[in-house]
Amino acid sequence: MAGLTVVPYAPIMRMTTGTVVDGKIEVPGESFSEGQSVTVLAPEGDETFTLPAAEVAALREAMAEGDRGEVISAEEFT
Repeated sequence: MAGLTVVPYAPIMRMTTGTVVDGKIEVPGESFSEGQSVTVLAPEGDETFTLPAAEVAALREAMAEGDRGEVISAEEFT
């Protein structure tokens, strides 16, 4: 498929936030290897999206499960 990038599954990932300074992303307290591939998600202006009520309920329940510690390890996931 044109425009599709396939990335190998990486069972151990981390999520962090950073700030753009002088056109470069700075992530204080984090260290990345030279050439390491990263994914950047950035909000665009005031864009919003709307979920149907059923999807909002499912999302809230999934978040509550995580808050209660009802999660699986990466090993169990694979």
